Amino acid sequence: MTMRPLIVVMFCAAAAGQPAPGGGIGREVAVPVHLTDGQEFELSVTDLVAHGRMLFTANWTSAEGGGRPRTKGTGKELADLASPLKGRRGMNRISGPDANSCAGCHNLPFGIPGGGGDFVTGVFVLGQRFDFATLDRTDRTPSRGAVDETGADVTLQTIGNYRATTGMHGAGYLELLARQITADLQAIRDRIPPGGSAELRSSGIGYGVLARDPGGAWITSGVEGIAVGSLVTAGPTMPPSLVIRPWHQAGAVVSLREFTNNAFNHHHGIQSTERFGVDVDADGDGFGNELTRADVTAATLFQAAMAPPGRVIPRIPEVEAAVLRGERVFESIGCASCHLPKLLLRSARFTEPGPYNPAGNLRQGEAETLTLDLSSLALPGPRLPQTAQGIEVPAFTDFKIHLLCDGPDDENFEPLNMHHAAGTAGFAEGNGRFLTYRLWDSANQPPYGHHGRFSTMREAVESHGGEAAPVREAWRRLPAADRDAVIEFLKTLQVLPPGVAVRVVDERYQPREWPARGPVQ
Repeated sequence: MTMRPLIVVMFCAAAAGQPAPGGGIGREVAVPVHLTDGQEFELSVTDLVAHGRMLFTANWTSAEGGGRPRTKGTGKELADLASPLKGRRGMNRISGPDANSCAGCHNLPFGIPGGGGDFVTGVFVLGQRFDFATLDRTDRTPSRGAVDETGADVTLQTIGNYRATTGMHGAGYLELLARQITADLQAIRDRIPPGGSAELRSSGIGYGVLARDPGGAWITSGVEGIAVGSLVTAGPTMPPSLVIRPWHQAGAVVSLREFTNNAFNHHHGIQSTERFGVDVDADGDGFGNELTRADVTAATLFQAAMAPPGRVIPRIPEVEAAVLRGERVFESIGCASCHLPKLLLRSARFTEPGPYNPAGNLRQGEAETLTLDLSSLALPGPRLPQTAQGIEVPAFTDFKIHLLCDGPDDENFEPLNMHHAAGTAGFAEGNGRFLTYRLWDSANQPPYGHHGRFSTMREAVESHGGEAAPVREAWRRLPAADRDAVIEFLKTLQVLPPGVAVRVVDERYQPREWPARGPVQ
């Protein structure tokens, strides 16, 4: 995207927007003008997405509300209000605030804002429940610096789950698929009578069986691949939501909007009005209205509008042959049973607010709905083509959470379970269940694994355990040439440079057909 749309939106915002807190001559702010609520409906798609990009790339400062002196990254008050997060305590790599800009972490490849990041940009997920992580054993105040909610000592390895920065390319298509699957599962749920049961299936993906006892109470023990938070029920009148949560490696976040509200507060100390209130200085830094509702919509749509990844297949006969062979082996050993090569999306209309946002995020009915057509050529290309049947999304996922570790001693097992409340037994049991990784951007978005400890895709493949152990064993039994072919296939799944108009290209980013015509064996 050129700078021209960004300049346009800044002038549009200046005409009808809201000055940044503390803005003016001599003040150092990253966002001179914010959108006012309602202005998101007045701007063009190009300008609205450009404003979202500006927010995503802004290096927030203390002169506009950056930092959170009196609150944790969870939004709760510090355990010790006498030691605010100021000065030397203002930033903390483990508990946050830990970044000045979204793009500081989300910047791969080509420096594209919104992509993945190197190992150094990873985050200690759940570390934000601490005031200021010090690991100082003389500090015995729970969740202040060194001991958890139960008073137990934490270490660098147990204070949180270290996670790699995730790439957001094609995010709008992914969230629409999650919404579509959710709607299908809820429709099945709503047809189940007391004493009955039904298979939960959408888009060719099975999510187990949901049942009800004769009194109408819901039985979720047969449901599989859906986050615990989406299975909560209370008697006949409160069925499980069955909401698919496509964000976070363990499938904990429902929407890009929730992801955005969480991240701005946790990582930068920037509080949105929709979560913390209008004219409210929630964190005691002297600023309110640090991010308007319209700003959050713009930042959300910027991420939703990001172009989907494509494929780069060199015009080298031996490479072409290996790629085609690798695709076939990938399916034959069972990788494609979870990493589904494509899913059919029925509609490209992305709406904000979304239909399943949890409390603390703008919800349907609380504001006018804005619609973004993901097939619009005004958005960064390439776009996924619309057919009479819908849109094929080649994301290589099944939107399910799978057990991928061989027990708690597996080196990939996480120390904490983010699906349970901090301090509970479930929280301390740890986690070995992860959302099926979306392979469509994998080749140029290292490092690999939910923790980013793998420098090669081969290491990531060989780390699969739990439900994926049979596929791992099939991989190990392959001839070396077949394993190499699978890797060569995975190397073609890439984010494309800005300006490339088609999804399948050669090594010079020129359009090509695939499979290639001719004698590829």
